[in-house]
Amino acid sequence: MRSPLTRSGGVGTTALWLGGLVLLCLSVAFTITIGPADIAVPNVWAVVADHLGLGDSGLSLIREGIIWNLRLPRTVLAAVCGAGLGLCGVVMQSLLRNPLADPYVLGISSGASTGAVSVVVLGLGSGVATLSLGAFLGSLCSFTLVLVLSHVVGGTADRVILSGVAAMQLFSALTSFVVMSAGDAEQTRSVLFWLLGSLSGTGWFDVASCLLALIVVLLVCLARATALDAFTFGQDAAASLGVSVTRTRTVLLIATALLTATLVSSAGAIGFVGLVLPHAARALVGSGHRGLLPTTALAGAIFLVWIDTIARTALDPKEIPVGVMTSLIGVPAFVVILYRTRKTS
Repeated sequence: MRSPLTRSGGVGTTALWLGGLVLLCLSVAFTITIGPADIAVPNVWAVVADHLGLGDSGLSLIREGIIWNLRLPRTVLAAVCGAGLGLCGVVMQSLLRNPLADPYVLGISSGASTGAVSVVVLGLGSGVATLSLGAFLGSLCSFTLVLVLSHVVGGTADRVILSGVAAMQLFSALTSFVVMSAGDAEQTRSVLFWLLGSLSGTGWFDVASCLLALIVVLLVCLARATALDAFTFGQDAAASLGVSVTRTRTVLLIATALLTATLVSSAGAIGFVGLVLPHAARALVGSGHRGLLPTTALAGAIFLVWIDTIARTALDPKEIPVGVMTSLIGVPAFVVILYRTRKTS
């Protein structure tokens, strides 16, 4: 049965998705060419075909390495992170019935900060892989704390939000304490830059792990799209429609938390994507989650591909953390959302 929240028809939504996929592929191919190296879009397709065993690119090893080892994994990871953060934002806004909820409302980014900074200060390493592992473990610790707190105090949507705020403040304080106690600004400088959101140094392992997590969570969310529609009207309404409220909420919270933790561990905390993009997607396809989830994922992927390109080239040879760029764009959009919420409330 079609959800009453769906605005656009099936044919129109399918055409929108196909157009979005084409635009995403073209965006990835074109943005890879932007930079000091002499690269054209046909070179990108040739290198991809070469690595798929479909022909010889004919490029020098240096130009091929720039495309395949540097720019392509970074751009693809930007698309995956944008899609994943947008997807998590949709789920959180529905489960918590809060249009201003985002993937970090559970304190995951603060936990990642603590974990990443801790491994450096403790001398466990400063490489990207070590930072990612520390950030992932810190994210899981923060999410576990939120689950325990929210269960103890009642488990309702507002209690989950309050538990997330508490965990966020706690781990932010721990991060500040660790940084100050280290007494070495240079030691934590690269970590703090990464935590602002940075896709530099990305490898294909990061892309594979984040893409796998995105696909699994997207399928889980699509399988529960009808339940998410019901949550839009509140948990009492969802229960009256036969939705197992506690089990569904727990499954979706765990799924989105694991996806967010995976993305943060690879790219740092990239803000406002999961907050703003769901609202833009609703304007296109309505509030029915069967159409909203893929639309938001596509919009987030295209958006972050271009934002990351601006971040790495605007002040060349310096690089702006991509989280800074998304905040510069996201804050004005956030103000517009607040204003529209005021008008409709």
